[in-house]
Amino acid sequence: MGMPIIVIVVLLGVLAILVMVVVGMYNGLVVARNLFRNAFAQIDVQLKRRHDLIPNLVETAKGYMAHERETLEAVIAARNHAESLRSAAAMNPSDAAAVGKLAQAEGQLGGVIGRLFAVAEAYPDLKANANMMQLSEELTTTENKVSFARQAYNDAVTLYNNKRETFPTNIIAGFFSFGAASLFEITNEQEREAVKVSF
Repeated sequence: MGMPIIVIVVLLGVLAILVMVVVGMYNGLVVARNLFRNAFAQIDVQLKRRHDLIPNLVETAKGYMAHERETLEAVIAARNHAESLRSAAAMNPSDAAAVGKLAQAEGQLGGVIGRLFAVAEAYPDLKANANMMQLSEELTTTENKVSFARQAYNDAVTLYNNKRETFPTNIIAGFFSFGAASLFEITNEQEREAVKVSF
């Protein structure tokens, strides 16, 4: 009579340990997912700041660059496209497709901003404008913050994806539908270059 009770107690103990291990793996995945979501929120804040600076930059340049309407319109169009994708990705940073589209749009925006500054070099009065210099400085600072936030996000995504893909946590991740997260990376080599602001 004593032997069956010991077996039941041992089985219950093993079951309790197994449940605690599964709960620990699940909680670890939740924590990792929340970390990369928080890291994306930091990118989102900096991108919003960047997008808010661009219309002021274009308005300042517009008075000096009347013949460069196409460049100014390209900047605004790229900014608006990136802003709409930022909003979509911010609602669900776990959506790898949305994050990938945002990264691509941000790369394109960086490219057109670079063209704006290249064209602005031909306008000495614009280069000397105090408002343009201040906006350029703020944009440079924001670009640096975006880079640091993107690095922190990519680190958090890598940690999450590693946790999600390693055994035995991958079983829990699959069972509870923890999807892969996407890195925030620029794929076009020209878009990888930082926006050069020199006023």
